[in-house]
Amino acid sequence: MKLSAPIYRLKRQAKLLARETAVPLNKALNTIAKHEGFQSWSMLAARHAESTPATRVLAALSPGDLVLLGARPGHGKTLMGLEILIAAIKAKNQAAFFSLELTQNEIFVRFEMLGGDIKTRKDVLTFDTSDGICADYIIERLHTAPRGTVVVIDYLQLLDQNRAKPTLAAQVAALKAFADTAGVVVILTSQIDRSYDPIAKPLPDIADIRLPNPLDLSLFTKMVFLNNGEAKVHIMG
Repeated sequence: MKLSAPIYRLKRQAKLLARETAVPLNKALNTIAKHEGFQSWSMLAARHAESTPATRVLAALSPGDLVLLGARPGHGKTLMGLEILIAAIKAKNQAAFFSLELTQNEIFVRFEMLGGDIKTRKDVLTFDTSDGICADYIIERLHTAPRGTVVVIDYLQLLDQNRAKPTLAAQVAALKAFADTAGVVVILTSQIDRSYDPIAKPLPDIADIRLPNPLDLSLFTKMVFLNNGEAKVHIMG
């Protein structure tokens, strides 16, 4: 069954419904799911996971890849990152999510919205929301990560926000070297410039990446761009 809207929009509808009717979010999610023809949100999420673009994106990635995942605010780049991690876990890989924007509780809520079960996944899934997140911190935490581990960092433009940390260019270069050496997949979510016009082109591209600080984009092996529930993988080089 095809959903009436991308899942990130359905989640927004549920949040709005929860605020307007003063009901718990899980009840609002179930209400939205019933409108979509499912008995509960968990059933909708499970069905969505079978054909999610995240599964197709993961299939296009390889150990050693450094990936940029870009979308405008509110178009699901963080959710896509979490969906890729869920798909990676189902494929028997380790997974890790580092966020400089979300709290741990906000991550848990989003993960469970997508049908992920955090309680039974602590052995294969790492969440980290430390203020100290940077390339060196991530590499240290994952120095024993097995080959094929999938790592999502949310998000690129915040890595060097603290001026005490290395430059963005230095951090991305370090993450690329780590991906190569360890055989892991490193995905950085990224903001898209406000000048991007979805009417002019359906998906953003490399020219639309917001770069407040210099960065060699050729370090990335692949880029994934999202808009309105659609995703496309671009192979670099």
